[in-house]
Amino acid sequence: MGESRPWPSRLRPGRALAHTPGAPGSGSPHRSDGRSSHTPRDGRHTGPDGRPGTSPPCSGPASLLPPSPAPSRARFLALLAVPVALLTLLTWQVLADGPLLRVDARLSRALVRPGRPAELLSDLGNVQVAVPVLALCAGWAAWRYRATGTDRWWGPPGAALFLIALVPAVVVPLKNWTARPGTPAVPPGTGYYPSGHTATALVAYGAAALLLLPLLTARWARAAVLTGWLALTLGVSFGLVRRGYHWPVDVVASWCLGAVLLMVFARVVRRLRRPEGGTPR
Repeated sequence: MGESRPWPSRLRPGRALAHTPGAPGSGSPHRSDGRSSHTPRDGRHTGPDGRPGTSPPCSGPASLLPPSPAPSRARFLALLAVPVALLTLLTWQVLADGPLLRVDARLSRALVRPGRPAELLSDLGNVQVAVPVLALCAGWAAWRYRATGTDRWWGPPGAALFLIALVPAVVVPLKNWTARPGTPAVPPGTGYYPSGHTATALVAYGAAALLLLPLLTARWARAAVLTGWLALTLGVSFGLVRRGYHWPVDVVASWCLGAVLLMVFARVVRRLRRPEGGTPR
């Protein structure tokens, strides 16, 4: 009753007493070493002098960094080489009147069935139809980018409009160079390779889709945009061949040309949407 204690009887703040009988270190004012801790303290490695060191390694912001630019550029060039190589092969066959054109002629004779539905589908590749759709999507994207405070909000829409203006600058010289005659379903003439309507539809609707995708959060909306782009492009392509406005090779060459332009456009837009010193948004 009257014995004195060498320490005060109340607990000191921030300390845990372990007076469990038989527990190692019982009676010590410090927390028990016999029980596992539920704090990250036990996960720490000790330093050279036995004191608590740093916490175990964990995944941090470094894992969110984009890949190094060199592999990304290499993959981009490898993918770009596929449509470029195919376009070069088709152009060579047209210039040399190669055997592929005989297969192309047989396929055209089997597919050509002039009619109003085919003509309506091919009209979707007209400049008067495709370009206003792209301009509308570019305007809406610019408004959304600016409303959200995006840096260089004008960049992606401006690049899309520049891209569609670039299509005739590439297609017309190819038409004049190859001077390919048309199918028997059209009046005699040259300059049908590659298909300008196909290139216009693929680039205009594709650039519009690439502008809209980053602004859409619902999965069904993104799927609808991609499906609409593919449906319009394939519809125009089928309508041109079905109506006899173009040979199948003309359409395939425009697919390759449009793929090259859209791949470059997507890479440029990705750089424009990258904040200075940060990762793409």
